[in-house]
Amino acid sequence: MSNADHHDEMFDAFDDVMPDEEILYDLADLFKVFSDTTRIKILYSLMNGERRVADIADSIGATQSAVSHQLRILKASRLVKFQRDGKNVMYSLADDHVYTMLAQGMSHICE
Repeated sequence: MSNADHHDEMFDAFDDVMPDEEILYDLADLFKVFSDTTRIKILYSLMNGERRVADIADSIGATQSAVSHQLRILKASRLVKFQRDGKNVMYSLADDHVYTMLAQGMSHICE
C-alpha cells in the first residue's frame, strides 16, 4: 500500500464527521503544549527512557527549576508520567503515542 493510499484510507473514516467542539478544543490544547522548545527537549530526552529532573536538566542545558515547571505542564497534558524510586522521582513518556507524535513530527520536518 502506498503512502497516499494509506493516507486516504486513514481519513476516509473522518468523512462528514466533525468531532464535538470540546474534542477539537482539547486537540488544539494538546498541540499547543508542543509549541515550547524546552518542553520538546524534555520529551526528546525521555524518548530513551526514564530520567530524574537533574538528568533531564543536564541533558537539555536548563535549570532544574525550569525543567520542573515544564514537567508540570507536560504531566497536566498527560504527555509524561512519573513514579517514585526511593527519594528519586523518575519521569518518562506517558505512552507510545507521545513517542510516535515526536517521531512523526521529526520525520515530517526532516523530509
